[in-house]
Amino acid sequence: MIFKKRKVRIVTLKKDTRDSILSFCKMNHPNEGILILRGKLRGENILIDGLVVPPFSEQGPTFAGFPSSFLPFDPSYIGTVHSHPTGSAKPSIEDLHNFFGFVSMIVKSPYENDDIFAWNADGGEINITLSD
Repeated sequence: MIFKKRKVRIVTLKKDTRDSILSFCKMNHPNEGILILRGKLRGENILIDGLVVPPFSEQGPTFAGFPSSFLPFDPSYIGTVHSHPTGSAKPSIEDLHNFFGFVSMIVKSPYENDDIFAWNADGGEINITLSD
């Protein structure tokens, strides 16, 4: 198992990474878009400082995904972020069943600074802080 179940209390998101996520979501609207989050896990805290476009990703108005079997091993992959064009940031059953990593971030439309939310594998919300 690549990702052990860990309790994550805080996600720290670099501002430039946040801006890249928001731009990506706006460019893909009205379809969902998905990215892999890169960062570091330190105890119960995650620092997200980069993004990866997953190979062979698929996206549409109600779905976004990728085959994880094509990913090279990289311990800096700590989760995913995807958009919800419908305006809800709550994870769906499909989101929870396809959980990848330690954190799943969802960005709801209209994709502004306060529209990013982080979730654990059980669907519990995780606090997000920003850093330079």
